[in-house]
Amino acid sequence: MSGRVLVTGTAGFIGFHLARLLLEEGFSVHGYDGFTPYYDPALKRQRHAILLDHPGFTATEALLEEKGRLIETAERFVPDVIVHLAAQAGVRHSLEAPRSYLESNVAGSFELLEAARIVGVRHLLMASTSSVYGGNATLPFRETDRTDWPLSIYAASKKAAEDLAHCHAHLWNLPTTMLRFFTVYGPWGRPDLALYRFVEAILEDRPIDLYNHGNMRRDFTYVDDLVRAIRLLMDVVPRRPEDGRVPEWDSLSPVAPYRVVNIGSSRPVCLLAFVAAVEAALGRQARRNPMPMQKGDAPATWADASLLERLTGYRPDTPLDIGVARFVAWYRSWTGR
Repeated sequence: MSGRVLVTGTAGFIGFHLARLLLEEGFSVHGYDGFTPYYDPALKRQRHAILLDHPGFTATEALLEEKGRLIETAERFVPDVIVHLAAQAGVRHSLEAPRSYLESNVAGSFELLEAARIVGVRHLLMASTSSVYGGNATLPFRETDRTDWPLSIYAASKKAAEDLAHCHAHLWNLPTTMLRFFTVYGPWGRPDLALYRFVEAILEDRPIDLYNHGNMRRDFTYVDDLVRAIRLLMDVVPRRPEDGRVPEWDSLSPVAPYRVVNIGSSRPVCLLAFVAAVEAALGRQARRNPMPMQKGDAPATWADASLLERLTGYRPDTPLDIGVARFVAWYRSWTGR
């Protein structure tokens, strides 16, 4: 298979893994990344160095919100598909630097949408997050659930990007799939993510912070499973319903070629069980530091992934202990510990 795919955020955790998968399948991939210092840029540079060794990969280094750069890049590369993964991430960081979320996730996403509109791509796929479910207490989360009660600036910025994307899909018949990710983990993961922080702290004999005293549940999704789902969804192009009627099982918009899809394992895990998996992979016990609930966090996430399975025949299935062990092996190799 071949084709041309523009992927934003290729120096990032998920974008790096997706680009590698697409290159392995014979796609030409153009990456777009700003190498922002939210976490150590050396990790981003190393990911990109691996991609740049592949003859099918080219890249542009620029910020999402830099006016006109995404349009210029898309017109030069002429992609068939765009996968927009670049963003300012992190619920907790949005308490400290909220403006960066508006710049990257709202203004930057608008620039991306304009680029997709102008070049007329076959399919646009955009990363969103389980955080948009916010104060919705109905579990598991379904794509058709209300998302009107965001709990963080991060969640609000991602919901704004979803709304902008729906407008573009409606106004310019731009086929768009929003991807709601659930707690992604795995090798080459970000240093601000819980798994990275837990492993680092345990190896350094520092206590790990357990928010809400560990009484949290997360739908952990292994990164290889996630990017496989994205790859399959690239071929599931939404179409505007002719009569405005949508099957009950679908999240397709009645007025636009626009669909929302959860990507999660549908197996929520208690945070204490997650810590136990990390301890088993390391062969060491963690020192625990119980903490109150962090502002902006949700006590539980749980994806209803039945729509993903119905559309693609695929459901993420990597067991947590195997995924954590693979991360630990990568971490030891990366850090030399």
